[in-house]
Amino acid sequence: MTFIQELQARGLVQDIMPGTEELLEKGMTAAYIGFDPTAESLHVGSLLPITLLMRLQKAGHKPFALVGGATGMIGDPSGKSAERNLLDNETIEKNCAGIRKQLSKFIDFSEGQPNAAVMVNNYDWFKNFSFLDFIRDAGKLVTVNYMMAKDSVKKRLETGLSFTEFSYQLIQGYDFLHLHQTYNVQLQMGGADQWGNITTGTELIRKKNGGEAYAFTSPLITKADGSKFGKSESGNVWLDPTLTSPYQFYQFWLKLGDAEAEKLALIYSFKTLEAIKALIAEHQTAPHLRALQKALAEEMTIMVHSEEDLKFAQKASEILFSNSAVDALLSLNEKQLLEVMDGVPQVSVSKSLLSDEGADLITFLAEQNIYTSKGEARKALQGNAVSINKEKVPTVEFKLQNAHLLNEKYVLIQKGKSNYTLAIFE
Repeated sequence: MTFIQELQARGLVQDIMPGTEELLEKGMTAAYIGFDPTAESLHVGSLLPITLLMRLQKAGHKPFALVGGATGMIGDPSGKSAERNLLDNETIEKNCAGIRKQLSKFIDFSEGQPNAAVMVNNYDWFKNFSFLDFIRDAGKLVTVNYMMAKDSVKKRLETGLSFTEFSYQLIQGYDFLHLHQTYNVQLQMGGADQWGNITTGTELIRKKNGGEAYAFTSPLITKADGSKFGKSESGNVWLDPTLTSPYQFYQFWLKLGDAEAEKLALIYSFKTLEAIKALIAEHQTAPHLRALQKALAEEMTIMVHSEEDLKFAQKASEILFSNSAVDALLSLNEKQLLEVMDGVPQVSVSKSLLSDEGADLITFLAEQNIYTSKGEARKALQGNAVSINKEKVPTVEFKLQNAHLLNEKYVLIQKGKSNYTLAIFE
């Protein structure tokens, strides 16, 4: 199976230029993908192009990661319904630095090997490129008719498209021309919405120096409801652990629907096709066990974070979804506890409430609106439906005391199987 054939089997190829597969089979090929520096961190949606570069390098080819320091100042109209806010130089530089740091975790930039990855920033060749030079050297090579025919342009004509965004495809096309002339980069990869921009690059290369250039795109990934992949209820799922904790990252994959998990396992996993298909078959026999989601969540968490982070994410999941996780809960420091409890409702209480004999639990549950009344709280306690720090409350006369505080400040209250409140005593 060729490199392209495997990508096709994984659902990673949508459009492809003739000759691309043959090019990759001839020998080491230099290929690039561009990353838009609109944020300091990449997100889960960025993992598809990242893994494409990883697969490319593993197959013996040379990956180039282009950070769009210049194009980030323009804004790509592809897939957008409105003009994008322009970023200032300082923000773009900060974002580019963050992206460089993240990418170095996934592809090997070590010098001394023929297919070592290379990172470039298109601001480096555009910063001293005058407007007159650009329209003379690049603008004359592509007609307005050609540019107007692109879907990214046609879809925006009704709502309005500035000259700034209209010029984007020519600027991105010049990136490909520059990399082709400077590093002999012959292939560009990207999302399906980039096909128009990418082919403008191949057109520039052909007209400028008669060179050969190739391209393929991958399908855009959406969730089952059609929404953008990479977002959760709380927003983007970032690769930066300070923006999305490893536990939240792990949970994102764990909560995938069955159809999503089957598709995304083929796209993202580095297991063999045979291993993935076997895992899918196993999952289909007992979907309630979520074997596929667990396997994908484990692999992605280790790849993006670490094995240690995976172990913590699993421990955190056990705390929230298992009835026997007292020791795991007690082992957490304050930072870990708050990470696990992110999104759990919280109540703030005066620590003086726990003085002397402690606080009557029934009164506490009612006053903090964890239950609507003392009667409801009493009924829940009588039904053995309340836990404090993962331990069932044994009696209706139970009192909260200082000894129950986790990290001298917190108490985890659970009603039913998975309804939690974190009480913070200050």
